[in-house]
Amino acid sequence: MNIVMVASECAPFFKTGGLADVVASLPKALAKKNHKLTIFLPKHRGLPHDIASKLQFIGSFDVHVKWRKQYCGLLSYETDQVIYYFIDNEYYFNRAHLYDEVDDAERYVFFTHAFFKALEHLDSTPDLIHCHDWQTALIPLYIKAGAYQRNVKTVFTIHNLKYQGVFPLSVFNELLHLDHIHLGGLEYKGAVNFMKAALIHADWVTTVSPSYANEILDPYYGEGLESFLHERGTSLSGIVNGIDEDVYNPANDLYVSIPYKKHYSRKKENKRIMQQELDLTISKDIPMFAVISRLVEEKGLPLLVHILDELLTTESVQVVIMGTGESKFEEHFQSISNRYPNSCRFMNVFQEGLARRLYASSDFFLMPSRFEPCGLSQLIALRYETVPIVRETGGLKDTIQPYNEFTGAGNGFSFTNYNANDFLNTIRYGIHLYHQPKHWNQILKNIYKCKLNWEHSALQYEGIYKQLLNPTNEEDPYVQDSIQSEPGTKREAHLVIR
Repeated sequence: MNIVMVASECAPFFKTGGLADVVASLPKALAKKNHKLTIFLPKHRGLPHDIASKLQFIGSFDVHVKWRKQYCGLLSYETDQVIYYFIDNEYYFNRAHLYDEVDDAERYVFFTHAFFKALEHLDSTPDLIHCHDWQTALIPLYIKAGAYQRNVKTVFTIHNLKYQGVFPLSVFNELLHLDHIHLGGLEYKGAVNFMKAALIHADWVTTVSPSYANEILDPYYGEGLESFLHERGTSLSGIVNGIDEDVYNPANDLYVSIPYKKHYSRKKENKRIMQQELDLTISKDIPMFAVISRLVEEKGLPLLVHILDELLTTESVQVVIMGTGESKFEEHFQSISNRYPNSCRFMNVFQEGLARRLYASSDFFLMPSRFEPCGLSQLIALRYETVPIVRETGGLKDTIQPYNEFTGAGNGFSFTNYNANDFLNTIRYGIHLYHQPKHWNQILKNIYKCKLNWEHSALQYEGIYKQLLNPTNEEDPYVQDSIQSEPGTKREAHLVIR
């Protein structure tokens, strides 16, 4: 299949979160199955120099955003059997931030229009276009409206339903090349909602874990869009993310002080080195807990704030927190770090290398999220043989099985209710088993067996693609393995474009 993906970020080019890791690794997994993979991205500021110097200039053309006529350059880069095309416009994308700019609507409308112009320029005929998150959510609507005069199916992936691309209603007339008949597919609660457009017009909608796909049908998690998700019927799927095990590999990670694989004593050496560098009490026997997170409420940090004093005063533990975000969390964790200099450290930064070393040094990884579409941090923790403690929500529920000391099954610890006492009790249970070699060794053995790559998930995406392109082929083993039920009947929009 000729598969085109469109996204706003992709590692190692630009990254603000897990979206970039997914867009980096899923195409590689699909390319290994002999599909043609092409990725379209904005050319943001900060492209690594070694990559920027290898970009090939393909051409340039004008892109209209209503009355505005803007320059667009098209550049390409190829690696790992994947071709990347960068949409270049310094006015829109040479910014300090990928998002949260006052003109985000115009920036990503331009990106949408430029994407279609780029397909024309390349004379490309994809079989399927796979769009990621709100920044690309207008593409399925434009296709149904006839902006691209070729037969192509669309898949839209929700990475986090909380971020929907909501803008003033005036955006419709000011920026979009659509007849007024299409406003109903975009308008929600008196605003333009890009995400809604994709939920209605994409041929298939996916999200990044089976549990999250079920959760977002409920108003508590649905962020106001649950009614549109219910209308998807069986053309809504949850497919858990994987990680690139070549990128995240403690056996050859250049950031890790002492490389290791299934070797607990070497992992403990990494802990000793980290304790020394952070000026914590040096002891291989004190369990070290890591938190690597955006410092925002949805990550469950109010629970951590509530229990941290008690944990540090009643248990012999060390807690290392890394991240940036809301000032209230930064100030609280800095204060705690100052009060417990031997057992707590707060690093108000995010540095990829330091994060990898922290994964490699820690015994436990804390992730008490209020909601979590998938989460990659717990998967990286498993890859670095660090035991996750998570709340049972979204992808955390799907990827972490609580350890059962009677059966010996499980790869971490979890709690159900969004409750600080439950979180603390689960941590204490983990500490209890940490000091029992029989159980701790069994947990580690279970982690060693975890399959974290994209092989199975890529097969599921491939099944959806094939189902869309050839819905009557019931004998296709990929379709049968990946699609649990036939797509439901959904309303087809009949649209025109001006």
